[in-house]
Amino acid sequence: RVERAVKERLSMAESEGLMPQDLINAKPVAAAVKEFFGSSQLSQFMDQNNPLSEITHKRRVSALGPGGLTRERAGFEVRDVHPTHYGRVCPIETPEGPNIGLINSLAAYARTNQYGFLESPYRVVKEGLVTEEIVFLSAIEEADHVIAQASAAMNDKQELVDELVAVRHLNEFTVKAPADVTLMDVSPKQVVSVAASLIPFLEHDDANRALMGSNMQRQAVPTLRADKPLVGTGMERNVARDSGVCVVARRGGVIDSVDASRIVVRVADDEVETGEAGVDIYNLTKYTRSNQNTCINQRPLVSKGDRVQRSDIMADGPSTDMGELALGQNMRIAFMAWNGFNFEDSICLSERVVQEDRFTTIHIQELTCVARDTKLGPEEITADIP
Repeated sequence: RVERAVKERLSMAESEGLMPQDLINAKPVAAAVKEFFGSSQLSQFMDQNNPLSEITHKRRVSALGPGGLTRERAGFEVRDVHPTHYGRVCPIETPEGPNIGLINSLAAYARTNQYGFLESPYRVVKEGLVTEEIVFLSAIEEADHVIAQASAAMNDKQELVDELVAVRHLNEFTVKAPADVTLMDVSPKQVVSVAASLIPFLEHDDANRALMGSNMQRQAVPTLRADKPLVGTGMERNVARDSGVCVVARRGGVIDSVDASRIVVRVADDEVETGEAGVDIYNLTKYTRSNQNTCINQRPLVSKGDRVQRSDIMADGPSTDMGELALGQNMRIAFMAWNGFNFEDSICLSERVVQEDRFTTIHIQELTCVARDTKLGPEEITADIP
């Protein structure tokens, strides 16, 4: 529409001394952008329950929305896991219910290329020798390759040692000689999403339960005192940092002053470019309401005089402990029958758990109350009702 309007203006007689702003009308563009962010199905209110739900919401892949499918029309074939999902879309994390298989999550290492196709990284293998070179391939490009798993046995020289290696070729699982292998997965967790990769010993879990587990982690409410997991997978720190709830050092240096609400860093000389300020000031978010009415609060981890490197975590956010994602609490549990109090799915917990506020959470709700000027005089807000 804009293009047509510009062409019309240019074809008119007095198009000589016109400036670009006279030619282009920005209104249709602004309207289209506003319409997308304001009323599109794919522009959603961010799920801010905890850091994981934020990062997962941002990594969501949907087949619904404008130009997509509708729930009623989508059959089984569309919703099923397909061989090309490997390393691009998580086979585990999807909602249970009418949207199953239509809304997916991006795999841990997947990215989109310039044409909008999902790509997955692979290590190049030459005559049985695994190199450090990494290539990103789309599903179409990888079909002809013979791809070994990340867990394939190798010796110190990075050579494949087994006589037959488990591989993927032409969307089938089979075995081949090491000499035939052309690529290799970069990591065992490249198949699954961020949420699924936070489940310890995921490979021993039933798929349906893993699906419920990765969906339920997003529903955890931030506790008063975060407690980092004793058993984790090593993804906790990455999730906490990349979700954006922590304060991350932009440049390295020395902590000049720390306060509950701000951190001042005197930047190291080798990191200061000419014309840039030599101090970085980080203001912390204190007790703010999130979209889900939970509490967002950042606590400093550094003290005055500490040295920080670039991208170090300097303050914890909600559900993070020492820069690691901490959705719950470490508890000592027993699986046993106890006087019938834990019949069916009930759980008994000790009084100490309640006293120590282990599972206490803060919710912040904003309520408004209006005092109007009526014809009988102004209303007044009071607790003393006559």
